[in-house]
Amino acid sequence: MAPGDGVSGSFFNDYMSNKADFYEYLKDAELGISTRGRIERHADKSKYPYEPTSYSVLDRLCDSGYLNDNDCLLDYGCGKGRVVFYLHERIGCETIGIEIEQDFYDDAIGNRNDYHEKTQKDTGRIRLFRAKAQSFEVPEEVTACFFFNPFSSDIFKNAMARILESMRRYPRRVRLFLYYPGEKYMNCLSGTDGIRLLDEIDCRDLFPEEDDRNRIMIYEIGESG
Repeated sequence: MAPGDGVSGSFFNDYMSNKADFYEYLKDAELGISTRGRIERHADKSKYPYEPTSYSVLDRLCDSGYLNDNDCLLDYGCGKGRVVFYLHERIGCETIGIEIEQDFYDDAIGNRNDYHEKTQKDTGRIRLFRAKAQSFEVPEEVTACFFFNPFSSDIFKNAMARILESMRRYPRRVRLFLYYPGEKYMNCLSGTDGIRLLDEIDCRDLFPEEDDRNRIMIYEIGESG
């Protein structure tokens, strides 16, 4: 009987879920931060619920070789800051998080303090801003952007416009990492000149349920190398 079928499938799914939950707890504890859980109180037509990217997915990204310690990654809708702290910890890259909701932003600031206290590492290369994605001026040092469906496709288009404006001012290569991508996001990118699909990271095996959207799509803008 295959995983997902009948009693054995139910046991397998429960086992995978419990294993994933423990890994989430363990990684938060190692960083000294608190980012777990799904929160819907700010969700509306333009903003989606808070749900942090699974650490196992972030491990796949870290192991892909598409980021290194010379990069500066901007996380859109960073919530409580999991991505910015973990990628800084694992890769050593500079990270920037932007978040519009005051309470999530405050939690991210608190997590940055707790991360420093736990790890005794310099947090000068971890920057957090309370800002709207559609009006945030992308710093010239940003070389990578991460999205986990934080907002509507209209806001995404405006955020992309800000990224492209930054690249016109300061020509460089920028990579876009879209986890669990929506069709409208991908249509926006495929319809924009100069943006090319580079690769994808399959994450479907990390979860007990079948879902083709469990992947990271990697796009590139500008000259490589």
